[in-house]
Amino acid sequence: MYQNILLPTDGSALSTIAIDNGLRFAKAVGAKVTGLFVIIERQPESFEDYAPVDVKAPKLDEVAKQEAGKYLKAIADKARAAGVPCETRSMRHASPHQAIIAVAAENGCDLIVMASHGKKGITGELVGSETARVITNCKIPVLVYR
Repeated sequence: MYQNILLPTDGSALSTIAIDNGLRFAKAVGAKVTGLFVIIERQPESFEDYAPVDVKAPKLDEVAKQEAGKYLKAIADKARAAGVPCETRSMRHASPHQAIIAVAAENGCDLIVMASHGKKGITGELVGSETARVITNCKIPVLVYR
C-alpha cells in the first residue's frame, strides 16, 4: 500500500497532531516516514547593517536551523519510540508547498500527511494555504488533518 510517508511540519500544535497520526498510520501499514521542515527563504533585513551591535537580532539562518533541528528531532524521536523507520530533512525554499512536493518526489514518498490550519476569509485568501497548494499541485495523495 504505502511505503514512504512524508510528514512535513511547521512546528504548530496541529502539525504535531498530524505527525502523531501519520506515525500511527505508518506503523499500521508498515511504512517508513520522512520528516520535513521547510526553512522559508526571506529577503535579508537591510536595516540590520545600520543597527548598533548591541541591538542586532540573532541571525535568522541560525534561528531557522535550530528550529528545524528541534522539530525534526521530535519527529525522529516519536518514530523511534513507535518503531517506525524515519529519515528527516530540512530544506531552504521560498515556497513551502513547492519544497514539500519536491522532497516527496525526490524521496519516493507515496503519501503526504499534513495539517491544515483552515484559515478562512480574507486571511485565507491573502496568506493562502500551503496544504491547499500541495493538494492542487501534487500528484501524490495527501491526507489532511484539521
